[in-house]
Amino acid sequence: MIGPAQCRAARGLLGWTQQDLADRTELGRITIQNFEAGQTKPRRATRHVIQETFERAGITFVDDEHDQGVKVRKE
Repeated sequence: MIGPAQCRAARGLLGWTQQDLADRTELGRITIQNFEAGQTKPRRATRHVIQETFERAGITFVDDEHDQGVKVRKE
């Protein structure tokens, strides 16, 4: 499941602001801001919505025992 650093990195790769992500996920910008800052741990369903939104935009998440990160899928 997506973590705060992956969320920030994915937004950066897409050139999205926190407000852009909030609009696309229909979540509050404060929810995104607090999650990325590590101030809150959103429910699993909320993190799932964020991750799915990024995946639809072409982001692939790497999260295994050796690596954690994000990359943009090639078309």
